[in-house]
Amino acid sequence: MASLVVWAIMATTLCLVSQTAAVPLSTNFTTCQKLNDAFDAVTFVPDESGYPDLRTENWSQTAWRTPACIFRPTTTDQLQKIVPLLVRSKTKFAMRSGGHSPAPQAANIDGGVLIDLSGFNSVNYDESNQVAVIGSGLTWGEVYSQLNPFGVTVVGGRVSDVGVGGLTLGSGLSYLSDLYGLVCDNVVNFEVVLANGSVVNASQSHDPDLFWALKGGGNNFGIVTSFTLSTYHIGEVWAGVKAYTMDDLPALYNAMFEYQSAPVKDPYANLMLQGFFSNASVGIVLNLVYLKPEESPAAFAPFYHINTTADSTKLSSFSEFISGQGPVNFPPRVDWRTTTFEPSKSLYDSLTSLMTESPALERVKSVTAGTVAFGMQPISSGLVEAGRGRGGNALGLSAVNQTWYVIDSGWWSQEDDELVHTATRDIVESIEKHSKAEQVYLPYVFMNDASWDQDVISQYGADSVARLKEVQTKYDPSHIFQELVPGGFKLR
Repeated sequence: MASLVVWAIMATTLCLVSQTAAVPLSTNFTTCQKLNDAFDAVTFVPDESGYPDLRTENWSQTAWRTPACIFRPTTTDQLQKIVPLLVRSKTKFAMRSGGHSPAPQAANIDGGVLIDLSGFNSVNYDESNQVAVIGSGLTWGEVYSQLNPFGVTVVGGRVSDVGVGGLTLGSGLSYLSDLYGLVCDNVVNFEVVLANGSVVNASQSHDPDLFWALKGGGNNFGIVTSFTLSTYHIGEVWAGVKAYTMDDLPALYNAMFEYQSAPVKDPYANLMLQGFFSNASVGIVLNLVYLKPEESPAAFAPFYHINTTADSTKLSSFSEFISGQGPVNFPPRVDWRTTTFEPSKSLYDSLTSLMTESPALERVKSVTAGTVAFGMQPISSGLVEAGRGRGGNALGLSAVNQTWYVIDSGWWSQEDDELVHTATRDIVESIEKHSKAEQVYLPYVFMNDASWDQDVISQYGADSVARLKEVQTKYDPSHIFQELVPGGFKLR
C-alpha cells in the first residue's frame, strides 16, 4: 500500500526510533517492504492512510508508539507466513487485540512491527455444543451484542471496550466468575500460531499442556487468533450502579467486609466498589449485578442501609448493564497497579486513611488532570474452585476469599509519566505493607490490573512457573515470544 514517497517517509520515521530497534534499521525497513509486497491490503506504514489511526488506537496514550509498520491480518494463513518472516529477520513485534492495557509496548511497539488482530472479528455460535468461536480482535461489547439474539452469553469482560485477547490470556475477571470461574477457565479451545508458523488447536484433548499454559500465561507462547468459549443462557438480571459520597466510604468498607464474610456466598451476586479520591463530585460507585430477575436480593443486604446519591439498579438485560460499565471522562494517560489480600476488618478500617492521607496521592493530584481511583474486587473461594473444576489454570490461586485491589491513576502530560507511576506504586506499596502487617497479604498479582513493572508470573508460585517453562521449551524453544516480543508480562 506504500508509494515511494511513503517509503522515504518511513525511513525517516525509523531514524527517530532507532534506539528501540531490535536489529539495524535497514532490516526493519526491508521486513516492512516484504510485508507490503506480499500483503498490500493489510500492511500500513507511516503517513500512509490508516496508519495514524491504527498507531494511536490503544486506549491510553501511554501505550501509543511508532511501529515501523502495522500488519492487520484477516486470516490465520497470513499470520502463518508473517511470523516466520519476523523470526528470520529478528524483527521485534507486538500483538494488539483491543489495546486496553496502558502498559507501554504491551500492545504496541517503537520501530518494530505491530500485529493488529482486529481483522479476527467473527463470532460463530454453535448451539448444539453450547460454545462460541470468538475472534481475538473483538471487544467484549461486540461479542455480547452478537450473542444477545440467541439469549446466551459467555464469561467475559466487565467493560465493553476491553479486548478479548488480552483479557482472556491474562485470566479475565467476569461478573459470571463465581458461577463458572475466570474467563480463561471457560475456554475450551485456543487456536494459536506458534513461532515456527504452525497452527495448534490447544484443548483438554489436544496439546493439553499448552491449553493449561495459555490460561493465564499471557503472550509468552504464540499468537491466539480465536477462543472457543462455553456459552450460558441468560435472561433478565437485576443490576446497576449505586452512588455515594466520599464520607460514606468507611461504611461501605464495613459493608464490603460483611458481604465477603457471608458463610455461604451467593454465586449469582457480584459487585465492584470504586472510588475517586481526586474528584469528590464523582465520589463512590458500587456496581451491582444479580444474575437472576430478582430485585434487591438478600446477598447485597449489607449495603442497603447506606444512603445513595444516585441509584440505577433495575431489571434489565445483561448486555444493557455491561454497556453502561467503564471509566467516564478519565484523563488520556493511564497507569494502574494491583495487590491482593484476604478480607480484614482491621485493614479495611485503615484503607480510607491510607488513601486520603497519602503523600503519594497529593503528588498525583499536583499534576495536570491528576486523577486517582481505587477498585475493590471481591473474589470468592467458589470462583477459584469453579476454575479448578474446569481443568485448572496457571495462576496458582489460593481457594480462599480475597480482594483484588487496584489503583487507577490518570493524567494529561507525558512529562509526568514517571512521577505518576512512582506515586501509584507508593500508594499500593503502603497498602501492601499494612496487609502484610495484618498477615492477610496474598502473593498474587492480577495480570489484567498489573502495572508494567510488576512481576506477575513469578507470583503464580514455583510449581506453576516451572511447568510454564516446560511448556515454553516445547512450543517456543528459541524463546521468540520472550526475545522478539518485548511487551507484556514475561516468563522469566
